[in-house]
Parts: sequence; structure tokens; C-alpha cells
Amino acid sequence: MNRVFLVTGAASGIGAACCRRMAQEGTAFVVHTRKNAEGAQGTAAAIRKKGGLAHVVLGDIASPETPAALVQAALDQFGRLDVVVANAGFADKTPLVQTDDVQLAKTFDTVLWGFIRLARAALPVLSEGRDSRLIAISSFVAHTFRNDVTVFPATSAAKAAVEALVRGLAIEYAPRGVTVNAVAPGFTQKDAGAHAAYSPAQWEMVKRSVPLGRLGTPDDVAATVNFMSSLEAGYVTGQTWHVNGGLI
Repeated sequence: MNRVFLVTGAASGIGAACCRRMAQEGTAFVVHTRKNAEGAQGTAAAIRKKGGLAHVVLGDIASPETPAALVQAALDQFGRLDVVVANAGFADKTPLVQTDDVQLAKTFDTVLWGFIRLARAALPVLSEGRDSRLIAISSFVAHTFRNDVTVFPATSAAKAAVEALVRGLAIEYAPRGVTVNAVAPGFTQKDAGAHAAYSPAQWEMVKRSVPLGRLGTPDDVAATVNFMSSLEAGYVTGQTWHVNGGLI
């Protein structure tokens, strides 16, 4: 077995696209989702079609025990772990003064604490391997603040914190051969039937705010994640890669 991956939030969208892009003969995947078992099994089937192995694990990434359980699942099923893609999360555009502590805690538990706990569980294991990768999926909402672009207060803060942690971990784990990076997608198409933050008319307005004139696709993001997970990216760490069509 050449490479073992753990991808969170992999039942649909960017997570599923990452699995499909990285899968090949000699790869194995822990495919995580909170509750979309059917979607996760679809991702697993796509991996197997390309010659890889796949094991599906369900669990809420916001629960303190889930991240460590995912890492242990990789060790139990495949005996090692080489690449972690921390993708699970959601976007909340609720204005800050309309939120309460419970709603804010949900965002931070899922986005920030989910990544913290996953990194804490995975990094000791990644440090034992070679060419190991920890990749966080961030978002344009931590960078783009304009009158014509919706602000996502809680998500922006949580994703910005994730990126700060990425930079710190990159320094800490560089001597151990583990690279730590983030990928920040811009406005990205959802899978058919998935929850969307905007109406169709609003999406048309969004396209006009993107210099390349279109929404990104999950495959656009997966292409960058695939490179960051590869051996060719071994001299890149502590970076945030923007896949956003030129959105400023």
C-alpha cells in the first residue's frame, strides 16, 4: 500500500471530489461523514473503481471523541496514515448580533475545534511516516470582506483561526517531515440537492463578483489538494492556497 488518506466531510462536494481525485491503485481511504452514509458509500465506491481501498466512518467531527476515532480507524484498517484532509465544516452567514453562544459554539466546535482535535490526534502518527501531509480546507470567507460579498462572521473567525494554526504547526512539524497547509476555496458549486446559502438569482450576482466569471467546482479544489498531498509538494508548507477564480 503506497498511501493512506483520511478525508473528513467526504460524502459530497469538495471532500468527495478530493477522494476521487487522489484515488488510484495502492491507495486506501478512511471516508468520513457526519450522517450521510449513502453519500459516503458512493465516494467509497468511486475509490474502489479506481483501484483503491475505502472504509467509511460516521461521526460528528464536533464531538470530542470523533477525530481520534478517525485516526484510529485508519490505523486499525490500514496500519498507517499518510495524508489527512480536514474538510468537514459548514458556512453560517448569520449576522453576529443575531447569533447566540450555542450557535457560535456549533461553528467553532465543528470548524476550529474539529481541526484542532484532528491535528492533535493525527500529527503523532503522521510524524512516524515519510512525506506526510496535513491539509486543512479553509475558505475565502476568512479573506474576502467587501460590500458586494456576504460576510460570514462566525465562519470567518473560525477559518482564520484554522489558518493561523496551520502556520504554527508547519513550523513545529517541519523537522519531522510533515507539511501542513491550507486550501481556501472561493465560491464553489454545491452538489445537486445540497443546501445552498444563496438563491439562484443571488448565485448569478456572485458569479459577477468573480474575475473568472464562474463558480468554482469541487474538482477545481480537489486538483490543488491532490498536488498538496503529492510527493512533488514536499517543499511547500505553512501556506494557504487560494482556489477562487481571482476573488479578492
